[in-house]
Amino acid sequence: MKIDRLVSMIMILLDKERIGAQELADMFEVSPRTIYRDIDTINMAGIPVRSTSGVGGGFEIMPNYKLDKKVFSTDDLSALLMGLSSLSNTVRGDELVNALAKVKSFIPADKAKDIELKANQIHIDLSPWMGNRNIQPYLEIVKTALQESRLLSFQYSAHHGNKTSRVVEPYQLVLKNSHWYFQGYCHKRSDYRLFKLSRISNLQIKEESFMPRDYQKPILEFSDILETIQTKIKIRIHKAVMDRVLDFCAYEEFAPDGDEYYIVDFPFIENDYYFDILLSFGNKCECLEPLYIRTEMKRRIHDIAVLYEN
Repeated sequence: MKIDRLVSMIMILLDKERIGAQELADMFEVSPRTIYRDIDTINMAGIPVRSTSGVGGGFEIMPNYKLDKKVFSTDDLSALLMGLSSLSNTVRGDELVNALAKVKSFIPADKAKDIELKANQIHIDLSPWMGNRNIQPYLEIVKTALQESRLLSFQYSAHHGNKTSRVVEPYQLVLKNSHWYFQGYCHKRSDYRLFKLSRISNLQIKEESFMPRDYQKPILEFSDILETIQTKIKIRIHKAVMDRVLDFCAYEEFAPDGDEYYIVDFPFIENDYYFDILLSFGNKCECLEPLYIRTEMKRRIHDIAVLYEN
């Protein structure tokens, strides 16, 4: 895993004056191109590594920035431990155990108690309370396919229940809004697609490997797009569902309406997903305006009532 490799590379650079890209590539069983990307990541983290070309060239930490174990402050080590420990709750594997062990090796004995206390002050658990039992084993399958550049085959349930067979080149695992996805090049669509793991069934690694393409990262930030397609509707809610409504909008959007109700300016997009959100609040939520949204809510509620008449 990349984080394990980065920590290991930093430790190697601590111990060696200079080391070549090919030597590092052979050591970690990756391509020299990957090593160059890792060095860029280390530089972006604030550890200046320079490269020297020619005979005897390679990577080294700049002499005017002599790095030793003291470069990691108590706060730095606490943050690293917190992040790695939280990640280990979701993504299991020997590489995370190794990374944790290596980070702990930087901890001075006289600061161990203080660092442990700080690391435990914030706990991030990304695993769901309940959900699809296939997610964890599927994560391990995708990780293996990523590391070995092997094709994945599976059944995928898209919108409106449409189910298709896919063969995909995996390129990246993504955790977004507590849901796992992976980005890959879909042979069926001849394009990159983002697949939600909970919608996948019969996931298998194929024997065939693939030559990685120039990877296109998925678009994960939609703030600008949402501003153009979202509208505000007015809903009246009972205080009993206030905590759930706060998952979708800020408290500043709430105006008291008597002792037990609130009028809320609720962000809304006219699609099934958002109508289902309103319906999920049951009789504790009423859409006030605009009228056409209220009318559509009435139609959907009527259809549900008809379903239960027999």
